[in-house]
Formats: sequence, structure tokens, C-alpha cells
Amino acid sequence: MSKIERRETLAKHGHGGALMDATTTDEACRHGPLAGFVRSSGNVTARPLGIDGPLLLSIRRFGDARGYFMETYSEQNFRAVGVSASFVQDNQSLSAHPGTLRGMHFQLPPRAQAKLVRVLRGAILDVVVDLRRASPTFGRHVAVTLTAEGAEQFYVPAGFAHGFVTLVPDTEVAYKVTDYYAPECDRGLAWDDPELALPWPARPGGPVLSEKDRKHPCLRDLPAAF
Repeated sequence: MSKIERRETLAKHGHGGALMDATTTDEACRHGPLAGFVRSSGNVTARPLGIDGPLLLSIRRFGDARGYFMETYSEQNFRAVGVSASFVQDNQSLSAHPGTLRGMHFQLPPRAQAKLVRVLRGAILDVVVDLRRASPTFGRHVAVTLTAEGAEQFYVPAGFAHGFVTLVPDTEVAYKVTDYYAPECDRGLAWDDPELALPWPARPGGPVLSEKDRKHPCLRDLPAAF
């Protein structure tokens, strides 16, 4: 499937044209505040996204007539491109309906989590918001499209609220985290905070949400955490 065909497919399932795909991500890398810091280990290439910390990762595939092989995670290759986090748990979700929104989630210190996100089937718009009070990009967001076809991975450091919306039916998402789930530290940020204006695709009736994700506070009402 070509990039144009992929965009048309995503458009049929609620893509409103506001997503940051691989093309616009590369543009941000060339002209943003972190321009020129693309790093590669040979098997993994990491592209910055204009905010210090998050990285879009491309993994080398080895293909032949049977299909392909890839190392989805290699500690030495990830460390070589700046991802030195130690992951302790793998999570996976299935979202049956397009427009399912899970977010915006984070855990408080001392149980804060960095995440490494990838799509096993389908496609998502993945969004993070900088919650680090001392950061020059506090309150800013980064949005990337991740697809099973493209096999991109999104590294999200601790100090960010994270969420995604599914763009096609039966989307499966897997992600590694650097600490175990801690209910006492589990927090969230309003997905529809009007001051953040996060670029969710328009959908009649709004996204499919859990009751929990309907009740998170806006950023201005969120106590300092990072």
C-alpha cells in the first residue's frame, strides 16, 4: 500500500487531516528545535519530534519471499539511539471500533512510567502532552500516526500524558512500560482539554471512551507531578 493509499484508507475511518504522519514528522525534525538529531544504530533509527524526549523509531526489516523478520526490541540497539529505559512489563489492548480513545494516562512518581508503543494490527493516532513544569514545552503535544504496516514505534518518556485513538476496526496496540501498574499513582489528563486543542480526528458522536477517561481534569486543574 502506498502512502497515498494508506492516507485514503485512514480517511475513511475518521482521519480529519490533522495527524502528523511520517512526512510531517520528518519536516518537524528538519526545522524544529531538535533539528538534525536523527540517530541510527543500523537496525533502529530514532527521529526527534520537536519536544525533548519523545522519539519516533523505525525498525529495520529483513524481507524475503516468505515475508519478513525484525527485532522489535534490542536493548543494545535502542540504547545506541538514546532509549536507555529499562522495561519491566508488556501491555496489549484490542479496540474493536474505530474512534476508541484510550487516554490521557500517566503514573505519578515514584512509579512514573516511560512507554514504548507499537501497533500490531490496524492504526492509531498517538498523542502525548508534556507535563514537566520546568520544561520549555510544558503543555505542548506531539501527535504521530502508528500503523501495523509501517511498524513504527513511539518512545514516550516519563513526564508525559499519553493516549491514542484507533483509526480502523480491530486495532491491537502493544506497549512496554518501565514500572508496574500502581493504582495509587494512576492519573489522567482530559482528552478534550480546550486549552490543549489536541488533534483528535472528528467523529460523529465523539470517541468511544471508558467512564474513567471521561472524568480526567484539565491541565490547569492538574497538580504539579513532574
